[in-house]
Amino acid sequence: MVKEIEKQGKTLYVCEECGLAYEDKHWAEKCQQWCKQYQSCDLEITQHAVLDQ
Repeated sequence: MVKEIEKQGKTLYVCEECGLAYEDKHWAEKCQQWCKQYQSCDLEITQHAVLDQ
């Protein structure tokens, strides 16, 4: 389950493995799944990140 945070009036979804945040929950879930499985980040996924915590 990804973490939800409120930042500047927007809901962001955070990968609990690497800490990257996404506006779209779908990308945060994909990121977290990838990070957990491979212990690394995937460039195709992280390009959708908006910031880190």
